[in-house]
Amino acid sequence: MSDNLRSRVVTQGVQRSPNRAMLRAVGFEDADFNKAIVGIANGYSTITPCNMGINKLAQRAEAGIKIAGAMPQIFGTITISDGISMGTEGMKYSLVSREVIADSIETACTGQSMDGVLAIGGCDKNMPGAMLAIARMNIPAIFVYGGTIKPGHYNGRDLTVVSSFEAVGQYSAGKIDETELTAVEQNACPGAGSCGGMFTANTMSSAFEAMGMSLPYSSTMAAEDAEKADSTEKSALVLVEAIRKQLLPRQIITRKSIENAIAVIMAVGGSTNAVLHFLAIASAAGVELTIDDFETIRGRVPVLCDLKPSGRYVATDLHKAGGIPQVMKMLLVHDLLHSDCITITGQTIAEVLADVPNEPSPDQDVIRPWDKPMYAQGHLAVLKGNLATEGAVAKITGVKKPVITGPARVFESEESCLDAILAGKIKAGDVIVIRYEGPKGGPGMREMLAPTSAIIGAGLGDAVGLITDGRFSGGTYGMVVGHVAPEAAVGGAIALVEEGDTITIDAPSRLLQLNISDEELASRRANWQPRPPRYTKGVLAKYAKLVSSSSLGAVTDLGLFDS
Repeated sequence: MSDNLRSRVVTQGVQRSPNRAMLRAVGFEDADFNKAIVGIANGYSTITPCNMGINKLAQRAEAGIKIAGAMPQIFGTITISDGISMGTEGMKYSLVSREVIADSIETACTGQSMDGVLAIGGCDKNMPGAMLAIARMNIPAIFVYGGTIKPGHYNGRDLTVVSSFEAVGQYSAGKIDETELTAVEQNACPGAGSCGGMFTANTMSSAFEAMGMSLPYSSTMAAEDAEKADSTEKSALVLVEAIRKQLLPRQIITRKSIENAIAVIMAVGGSTNAVLHFLAIASAAGVELTIDDFETIRGRVPVLCDLKPSGRYVATDLHKAGGIPQVMKMLLVHDLLHSDCITITGQTIAEVLADVPNEPSPDQDVIRPWDKPMYAQGHLAVLKGNLATEGAVAKITGVKKPVITGPARVFESEESCLDAILAGKIKAGDVIVIRYEGPKGGPGMREMLAPTSAIIGAGLGDAVGLITDGRFSGGTYGMVVGHVAPEAAVGGAIALVEEGDTITIDAPSRLLQLNISDEELASRRANWQPRPPRYTKGVLAKYAKLVSSSSLGAVTDLGLFDS
């Protein structure tokens, strides 16, 4: 079988002489027109430390593809730095960038008739964006993570970017002075790589390794270590072999492999954003998956890893302790993984993990032994009730008071809420409501790391509840509930909450309830009027028009032609 199944349409035949003329200008020679053309979706940029080291990886991938006998073509994809845009209007573009990345990779690969693609990404939306494109196109593909940042250090403790967000709350509450605030800022991010805890980037990289779309151990490597570049070149070799064998993404991205990924997300204490992204990936791959499936898996998978944001360690510590393969082997031994899932290497999960120990080394405590987990069940709970009939997502582990009933403090935006927290206007027992920040209402479903970190910094993490139709950063923890659906912009019950209403968040019962009568709720709904769109032109306007509910993954191509 020819390796260049797709690219033949631009390289073969007399009529393609002009096409070949263009390709000669970028380095093709006579023999190269019979080789597979492999795209390298390069997420390099100096917008963010997450992506600033990726260009070197793209060059190693390019070298590996040539060694394997194929022809590489590098093209760029965009990124948004969540950490830099956090708390600003710019954060509305973060989730939107997931779709832009997916569309750009699909456009380049399909427009150029590429035979396969190696996607390299760093910041949060790079990964699901790339995987959406990979699942849609279904051409041989592999994902390469740009790597995690190493921890910063100050006064004997490890720092991440979340440390800086929390320091803002500590400073506003008078707990630290400006000197310490500045010192944390100066030391939190020491170099290249994605945010260091088990935040969204490391969660998604870990999940992709578990799903079989990235090489073993690659998801927890530090961006600046030599092994990351070596792994990238190896990924290129593996991809070219997958092209020869026509091992396609939809053979790898299956219901079983997504269940494996979700099990690992629970075991490592991953980000709430993983729920949103895997609903979208499943949709793109044609796999049946609902928000309730996360709750089912949560009930049987323990949290095994002591990782930030609520734990002690960062991703590089997990890597030293055995990485994702060690976590997967523990799940496999206890029948919580599907062992027969195929991976991009051509091996099954069972074969990949054959030589990994059944239990982690006793010389570390990043990964707990099976009989002493961090928590007996997973941490990402799906809450429902009259405030979230389609569901909402909460991290429930590490919360000292998993049930709260308190008065609603209602805010129509993230900024107004943050101002109130920093001004000391939020008290113990309050339940904060931030609305009109959903996929359509924001638009873009901003992450709320600034207010949640300010709550933690003010010492109210176990005393205040927060609900929103927006999202939370992977760095968020505390009694917080996001992804409330239906969202306010479409008339969801969160739009009907009034200041002083009592709200119950009951994590053990997975309940999110507005404590008013059905009759009162119906009356408020009858009087509700939708708000005019915040944007009428450009990418945010298009996104708001097309985007689905967060309970369906906030995708933009769902039911486009339904009658």
